[in-house]
Amino acid sequence: MIAVLIASALVGTEDGHRDYFRADQAWLYIVILTVGYMISRGLAKSGSHDHYDGS
Repeated sequence: MIAVLIASALVGTEDGHRDYFRADQAWLYIVILTVGYMISRGLAKSGSHDHYDGS
């Protein structure tokens, strides 16, 4: 996520060209990365079969 924010800050308008990687687009990518991470962690935890009996 930090790399996405850094890339968004570094890529800017130069020589009259438009901004190719705007901040709102960067935040969209961060949300997509976060949701993907949460889904992958949920799948990983649902596959673990560690049973604790409390003793």
